[in-house]
Amino acid sequence: MTGDNPIPDQLVVLAADDDEDILELVAFRLERSGYSVLRARDGQQALDLALEEQPDLALLDVMMPKLDGIEVTRRLRAETATSRMPIILLTARAQDGDIERGFEAGATDYIRKPFSPRELRMRVQSVLARH
Repeated sequence: MTGDNPIPDQLVVLAADDDEDILELVAFRLERSGYSVLRARDGQQALDLALEEQPDLALLDVMMPKLDGIEVTRRLRAETATSRMPIILLTARAQDGDIERGFEAGATDYIRKPFSPRELRMRVQSVLARH
């Protein structure tokens, strides 16, 4: 589930998506950009990993089994240890109402699928630079 131990001073990103291909693509791109990546395949696993490992940023798919990304975001915001963690929601659900629900839950940013690897890297870097 988790990768190797992160290199000291290496930022850790939690990537959560139930689509194995997207999860591996996201992890590959982030690792190539110098991040250590924790992988979760459903919302409950993402929540558990985030609370246990306290990554520098969480990148959560909105539509996942067990808990969706919006509910994971709400629960992370409710916990003292993760309340300030930057959270980017990743989703194909790009209607204004969906985006609004994500921000109301506490998301820091939103990336629409399909996305380019460059956009992913730039958004992650931008969000981390602000926090």
